[in-house]
Formats: sequence, C-alpha cells, structure tokens
Amino acid sequence: MVNGTPLSVHTGGIYVWSYLIRRSVHSLIVLFIITSLCFCAMRLMPGNFWMQAPGLTEEDIIYANQQKHLFGLDQPFFKQYFVWMKQLLRGSLGIDFNYIPINNYIWKYVSNSLILLGTAFILTLAIAFPWGIHNSKKPNGASDKIGLVLSLIGYCIPVFVLGHWLQAVFSFQLLWLPPSSMHDPSKVGEFTDLLVHMVLPVSTLTIGLLAYYLKFFRESMVGIFPSSFLIAARAKGVSEKRVTYRHALKNGSIPIITVIMLDFPTLISSSAVVENVFNWNGIGTLMVHSVSQRNYPVLIAIILIIATFVVLANWLADMLYVIVDPRVKLSRKISDI
Repeated sequence: MVNGTPLSVHTGGIYVWSYLIRRSVHSLIVLFIITSLCFCAMRLMPGNFWMQAPGLTEEDIIYANQQKHLFGLDQPFFKQYFVWMKQLLRGSLGIDFNYIPINNYIWKYVSNSLILLGTAFILTLAIAFPWGIHNSKKPNGASDKIGLVLSLIGYCIPVFVLGHWLQAVFSFQLLWLPPSSMHDPSKVGEFTDLLVHMVLPVSTLTIGLLAYYLKFFRESMVGIFPSSFLIAARAKGVSEKRVTYRHALKNGSIPIITVIMLDFPTLISSSAVVENVFNWNGIGTLMVHSVSQRNYPVLIAIILIIATFVVLANWLADMLYVIVDPRVKLSRKISDI
C-alpha cells in the first residue's frame, strides 16, 4: 500500500506512462528518418526547376545556376540539410522555387484533402460498420451475399476508372452533377456549391473503400458471435445490442483498429488519384503539380506532412490497443508488446 492505494495501481500507472513515452519516442525517430531520407532523395534527383524547356540558351543556363546559388543548392549537402532542419524546427516549411513561403498556401490544400477524405471515410464507416456486423451475424444470408458481390466488384475496379465512369454517366450524359473542380467560378466559397461538387469524388472514394471495409468488418466479427462467452451472456439475459456492441465488438476491435489506423497511406494514395481525376485542389493535386515542375521544396513539405499523419495514425493505434483490448496487459514485460 502507498498512501492507502494498492501498489499495483501505482505500478500500472507507471507502465502506462512508460508505454506512452516509449511509443512516442519511437514515432519521433521514425518521422525523423523518413523526412531525412526524403530530403536526401529530393536533393539527389537530376534536373531542376529552371531548366525544363527544350532548346535552352547559354543565358538560360547562367540564370539557372544563379537561382541554384540563391537557394543554396550549390552548397555542400550536409549544409543544405542543416539549414532545412533549422527552418523546420522553427515551424517553417521553407520557400518554394517561385519565392513563395510554402506555409502560405500548403495548409489550404491539406484542409481540402481532409474535407474530401474525411467525408468519404466517415461515410464508409457509417455504411460498412453496421452492414458488416449484420452480415457477420447472419452469414450466407441475402444481405451477406449482396455485400460479398459488391466487395468483389469494388476490388476489381480501379478507383480512377470508377471516377471516370461516374463522370461520364452523371456529368456528361445525365448532366446532374458538375464533372470536376471544387466550385463554380461564380460561387466560390458557397457551402452548398461545395457539397454539390463533392458528390462525385466522395462517392468514388466511398465505393472503393466500402468494398474493402465491408468485407473486413464481416470477417473480423463472423468468428466471434458463436463464441461461448457470448452464448453465456445471452443466457444471462443480456440484450442482443449489448452482446454485439459491448462484448463481441470489444473482442474483435484489434484487427478493426489496425486496418483503420494503419491503412492511412492507402487512403491518401486513393485520395490523390481521385483529386487529379476530379481536379480537386488537394494535397494530391499539389503533389503531382510539384513533381511535374520539379519544385522539390514543396514536394518535401508534402511528404513530411503525409508522413506525420501516417506516424500519428500508427501512434494512435498503439494507444487504442491498450484502451479497448482486454488481452493487452501493461506489465513489466511491456517492451514485448
């Protein structure tokens, strides 16, 4: 006993904080390694922003060399890295090759991507989660067979093909929805106009994600409902809703959390493809534009932001494991988890 409190409570709290600190340090190390490798890769790539057009004159070459000197690209590699890291620690993502601070505009593209991806992701979970649980409780039923067929179709259709099909049908043939962009030129900033333009890209992402998550939720839960502890809970008079969402879901939560949190890179890549199909001004569109122009400072900033989101999702998954899974025990062997 310590001040009237069992010692196990104190040690449990210590190990919780130890787990939190250890996972946080690991995440920071991974993020540092990723950003450093990306910086090295960008600096070692051939070509530059100022020498893209064919038939360059001697004056063009002189101008390009002057610009490289102005941006410090003729400095030793480690000095460039030190300057970049120093700016990053101050919260600055640097200046692009058009002399514009990257912080001035990149967060707008990030927010646009989050609007698109977040809406599609929430809509996918709202459909796939209850439908998958229902199908797992009644396997091989009519709803389950329909869901499996739709999942198979969704797996077989690439997201960019699906996007072009939706554009062809609902924009060019039926003329119901705008084919691309985020706003009509005369309605920039209007929320209702944004919603109308979101329908096709959000639908494209949702259909693609639904094919995967519906089948996964079903497979994660189908083996749990026949378990003896759920049969015992029903025998004690526990309601079916409580059996499903309190007992069964808690025991099947680990693979669900793993997929939702660790599938973030796939979600970002799908979102980038959809953004370019529908000309959505998100981080994916900016990435493609930066690659085509060889605007490497912007590309490094984009990779840094995406890597941060991915590492944060991994960290959050580790934290949720401890909260929701009763089989995860914080003990003196926590380093083995």
